[in-house]
Amino acid sequence: MGGPVDDARRERGLLIAKQEGGIRRVWEGLYYVRSQSGQGEYEVAQTQRGWACSCPDFSHRNIRCKHVYAVEISLRLRREVDGSRVIAEVSVSDCYFCHSQRLKKSGVRHNRNGDIQRFACLDCHRTFSVNVGFERMKHNPKAITMALQLYFSGESLRATQRALRLLGVEVTHRTVLNWIRKYIGLMEKYVAQIRPDVSGETWRADELWVKVKGDMKYLFAMMDDDTRFWIAQQIADSKYTADVRPLFAEAKRATGRIPLTLITDGGSHFRSPFRKEFRTADRLSKHVREIALKGRIHNNKMERMNGEMRDREKVMRGVKRIDSPIFAGLQIYHNFVRPHEALNGQTPAEACGIKVEGADKWRTLIQNASLAKPATGITQREVSE
Repeated sequence: MGGPVDDARRERGLLIAKQEGGIRRVWEGLYYVRSQSGQGEYEVAQTQRGWACSCPDFSHRNIRCKHVYAVEISLRLRREVDGSRVIAEVSVSDCYFCHSQRLKKSGVRHNRNGDIQRFACLDCHRTFSVNVGFERMKHNPKAITMALQLYFSGESLRATQRALRLLGVEVTHRTVLNWIRKYIGLMEKYVAQIRPDVSGETWRADELWVKVKGDMKYLFAMMDDDTRFWIAQQIADSKYTADVRPLFAEAKRATGRIPLTLITDGGSHFRSPFRKEFRTADRLSKHVREIALKGRIHNNKMERMNGEMRDREKVMRGVKRIDSPIFAGLQIYHNFVRPHEALNGQTPAEACGIKVEGADKWRTLIQNASLAKPATGITQREVSE
């Protein structure tokens, strides 16, 4: 049941939605919308009956106001914006170095798991194998990526070893650990260069205690509220006295932006980094610290992500070293591999416009990370002049 009045409110809502700073997002069910005069804000919250606004039009006349329209339009515009980037599967249709398609077969590489075809480029005269990212490895790439999937899904090293044995892959649990260290280190450097298109509206930060070699440490993490992308992390020796400014600085570097709203608990250690890193002259961010488990403003999403680390730590019975690949590996698994029900089966990376192609996302990431290495690492690709 629309009409000229509704159309006018919709048009004013569109203007507010397109205005810089016109809508401030606290979380997915709560927004603050600037008034038409620009002198204040109205609260737009999601209820069981739909959106409700604190403005007089909605409160006293019970009509859909321009502030509700602004929120609905903003949500629709956000969904329509697709800055999609694709991390494609690596093929051998062209040369890895000069991208020429003038290739010829150049023998095979033998190992106990089978022969690997090699190719020679007729233009740059370099040779390479199709096993990019897994050169000089004794075992099949599928076994290696299966080990990564099993381990970061919650299996122990020895349980992963036993599962691989069912596939005919005989390795020790130490070999599985070596695979994890090698490939997480490779992927960590690669994904650090990929800028996610996270929302600039609401981020969340929290800490989780973990035992590292028997000592109590704290894992601080920052996450985007809209896409659930794990933006940054930091390991600290203490909780309330920790300097977590590096966490805030890394989040700003990794995304190229700062949030309008940051949600944390009441810890004083978040105050100073927030002021120094997130409050600027042209963007006045808000720090929400009054959270409650069942309240309107809560940190449940961060607690859910903390649960992923807690589940992993229980299987490991504590982390053995401060530079363990488990921290970076879980971040990669959370962002690029694991689909989330709350994101309709997408990964956080996909929600940020980053698509990792292929049924085996681990393999796609490893191969692209290997190709992205600087030229000093070319020898690891089985290349010869």
